[in-house]
Amino acid sequence: MLIKLLTLTLVLVLNGFTTLRAQTASDEIAKYREMLADGNPAELFEGAGEELWVKPMGPNGKSLQTCDLGLGAGVVDGAFAQLPRYFKDTQRVQDLESRLVTCMQVIQGIEVNEIMADEFGKGQRKNIEAIVAYVVTHSKGLKINPPMKHPKEKAFYELGEKAFYFRAGPMDFSCATCHGIQGQRIRLQDLPLIASNQGAAMAWGTWPAYRVSSGEFWTMQRRLADCYRQQRFPSPKYTSDVTIALSMFMAAKAKGGLVQTPGLKR
Repeated sequence: MLIKLLTLTLVLVLNGFTTLRAQTASDEIAKYREMLADGNPAELFEGAGEELWVKPMGPNGKSLQTCDLGLGAGVVDGAFAQLPRYFKDTQRVQDLESRLVTCMQVIQGIEVNEIMADEFGKGQRKNIEAIVAYVVTHSKGLKINPPMKHPKEKAFYELGEKAFYFRAGPMDFSCATCHGIQGQRIRLQDLPLIASNQGAAMAWGTWPAYRVSSGEFWTMQRRLADCYRQQRFPSPKYTSDVTIALSMFMAAKAKGGLVQTPGLKR
């Protein structure tokens, strides 16, 4: 009886120590992020994006100031908070990046193949990332509110949900493997429970973000591409339907949460 009591006591002590250590680590990470947030380098990308938004570019020599992001031609304020959404002119559900690709093609005459051929952080893709930083800042503090009214918006949500739980690859991973359990963390990064409203708001609402470890600004398309890499899945095509569907799933789950982008990540 004494041995059982001592064993139980030891287990409780060890569990308490583990919990305390986890809480201490989380507290220190929060302090670290708070210190960095005072000078988020994403501001540099935002400034570059603002210049690109008004600069005449491409074969047509036009700016993106007439680009319709869902709230009318040239309206940036609040646009990101209501994306992804269905656009009548393309008859597609689009996220911010795919919509910018459309505007660059239609307004500026830039070839889509040129954008697709670039890598993240290079060429036209780098320009898009900077413009994303500019646009998302104009929704900061607003509530996440994707429309979810059009049949295609609902269909993309359902596709995104299936993609989120789909297990495959050599590791038999899914998005839910990392983001389907409360309280998980990988290295120093918390893994929000995306199936919940609070977790989805934390995930969707803090991206795009500046990645301290890479020294670059990461859009959601880049974040999802890296998630697929970590799952050992084939890399998704830039602005493909599955990436937009996953974004729709997260945004709809996060509805009512706050946009906190540009975020700051490890």
